Parts: sequence; structure tokens; C-alpha cells
Amino acid sequence: MVEAAGADILDMNFGCPVPKVTKTGAGATLLEEPSNAAAIVTAVRNAVNIPVTVKMRRGLHDGSRAALMVGPMLVDAGASALTLHPRSAKQMYTGRADHSLTAELVERVDVPVIASGDLATYSDAHALMERTGCAAVMIGRAAQGRPWIFREIEHYLRTGSTLPAPGLLEVERILLEHLAALHAFYGELMGVRIARKHVGWYLATLPGAREFRARFNRLDSTDAQCAHVREFFRERHDDGNEVAA
Repeated sequence: MVEAAGADILDMNFGCPVPKVTKTGAGATLLEEPSNAAAIVTAVRNAVNIPVTVKMRRGLHDGSRAALMVGPMLVDAGASALTLHPRSAKQMYTGRADHSLTAELVERVDVPVIASGDLATYSDAHALMERTGCAAVMIGRAAQGRPWIFREIEHYLRTGSTLPAPGLLEVERILLEHLAALHAFYGELMGVRIARKHVGWYLATLPGAREFRARFNRLDSTDAQCAHVREFFRERHDDGNEVAA
């Protein structure tokens, strides 16, 4: 199904820490069952003609080094690349990612290792790649409300120079496109609800964001949400503001 839809790779998540997933034996729990994890990779690899990759956490518990043992097994089973988010499932999203494990994994496997965790800026990405030898980085929460972070990182890694922050007109355009996509994918009922958190992330650093969200979160239609966003940005354009962040 994924291959038929046009996917370039099939990435399996053996790192999900959410209890409703781990209690079923899926997600990060698979790192405690390496033979089963490897068998899954082999089965999927034999079923598709595109590369199969795997994302992992360090293990279920704090201090675990399970990923360093399981990672090479997954490569032998057919994984073309590994992503490591070196927090434990128990940590969820607290504390710090221990990227010394990322550097160790790079040394243990002969496929690209992608680093994930605590990457908020282009300089974070550059420093981590230099320190660990990883082939690439994966961005998660840092892209919430900041989808331009990907171009910032790509540009910096390629040129060593930084890009200017997006202006208000661009942020408005991207946000409205995002809202339209949410509403189209989820339908209006769910779309307007899911949009609330996304809009909050986009506008968190802008003056008046709290008051805007208080009203936005009461709106219950696509048209009303989009109109409110346009009004918010129009006021800032009229004030002469040009830069969003």
C-alpha cells in the first residue's frame, strides 16, 4: 500500500514511547524483543521494492543500551538506514537525548545513521553531525509552527551561511496553506479542532498571540478560522511589522 502510493522509503517506528502502543508489544517494546524486531524487518523488506528503514529509541528504560545491540541485527535483517532518538521510552520527551549513543551506533553499523532529539536550530544539526558522524538529522517537535526549519538546516549544511527569518507575509501564506490541508484531510469537524494547536505553535512568539488563540479556539468552521488568521496578520502588516521570528 505504501509503495503503491509512491513512497520512496518505508520507515518503521520501533521507538514510539506512548503506553497505548508499547503495551501491545509494538513501538519501543520491540527493542526488548530483538528477534521479533529483526523478523518484522525481514518480512517487510521481502514484501517491498523500496528501502526499509527503522527508527528506534535507546530502549524502554533509562540507561538502556538496547538500541546498540538491536541496531546491527536490524541492518542484517535488511534495514537500509537507522534513526536513533536516544531517549528511553520511559523518558518520553523529558530530559536530554544522549547522543553519545548515536556516535556509538554510527561505529557499529555500515548503513546511514540518522540522529533525532534536541535539534531546534540549524546550528544544533551541524554540531550534532560533526560530533557523532551521523549521516543526517530527523526533525520532530522543532518543526511545530516552524516548517521552514528544514530549509534553514539544509541551506546551512550546504553553504555554511544562514537564511533570514521568514516575513509575516510568508508565515501567513504557509499557515493558511497548512489550515487548508488540515481541513481537507480531516474534514471540517476534526480539522478545526486539530488546527487549534498548530496555529498556536505558529504564532507563539508574536504579540497578541494569546488573545488571538482565545478567540480562535472558539471558532468552529473552516471559513471562520481562515478569516481570523487573515485579520491577525492584516493588523500586523498595518503596524509595519515585516519579520515574524
